Amino acid sequence: MAHPAHSRRTVAVVGATASGKSDLSLDLAGRLDGEIVNTDAMQVYRGMDIGTAKHPVAARRGIPHHLLDTLGVRDPATVAEFQRWARAAIAEIRARDRTPVLVGGSALYTRAILDRFEFPGTDESMRRELEAELAAAGPAALHDRLRVLDPEAAGRILVENGRRIVRALEVIAITGRPYSASLPDLEYADPATVQIGVDIDRPALDARISARVDEMFETGFVEEVERLLAEGLAEGRTASRAIGYREVSAYLRGELSMAEARERTFVATRRFARRQDSWFRKDPRIVWIRYDDPDRAERAVAAALG
Repeated sequence: MAHPAHSRRTVAVVGATASGKSDLSLDLAGRLDGEIVNTDAMQVYRGMDIGTAKHPVAARRGIPHHLLDTLGVRDPATVAEFQRWARAAIAEIRARDRTPVLVGGSALYTRAILDRFEFPGTDESMRRELEAELAAAGPAALHDRLRVLDPEAAGRILVENGRRIVRALEVIAITGRPYSASLPDLEYADPATVQIGVDIDRPALDARISARVDEMFETGFVEEVERLLAEGLAEGRTASRAIGYREVSAYLRGELSMAEARERTFVATRRFARRQDSWFRKDPRIVWIRYDDPDRAERAVAAALG
């Protein structure tokens, strides 16, 4: 039964990589007359399929998906742009009296879309100066400076993520405040919003990540990376940083063995999943549902309808 328009909420399914978010989001969309809005930073890229565990069209149960396959690997994407695209998709879905179901593992992207969040501007000359310094001194030197200026931000940004470090230092310079101070407050932009988290224990999650990485490498992941490198993956500021893609690129350059690329992909994914989980745990608004609960779809629907 379709629910009346006034009860349409925006539902976001969050949690760690490989916890089972995609399947739960499809269950929810099927029961709530919904459409999926991807909030995974890497699934927007055409051709990045195996390494991002993108559901093939045949597995999408006929449910429309938004913000999948919208960019080429050379195209950069910022959180601010993603916020704009996702909010436009949500408004359009709700205008057709359907339920937007967001799914993705990035706490920053999800919060930027759902919460009241204005982005600090940019300062081109400052950005260029910092990028030149990054190229000359490397990300670790800039990360050290960030740790002095804003320990909280430094603790959240990986040392190798030069682009995020540059952005944090730029925002500090522009606003005169810590970068972490410009993160969104826990206040939904639209009160008719529900977040559902997939609750999974670490041993179970590690086993699932290991199985996923094995499957990626067994179903043509290396060939996918080769194809994308030919399309300019290495020049893409955002796409080239994706976990798995950087490790396989290093293998293809002869810098790692296949076994090392595989192991590093697993370790990086596990580390990322831990960070995702700890970030989402800090949001008291999330309704947590066990990944292996046989009634998880029903519980999620009940939470979504509140």
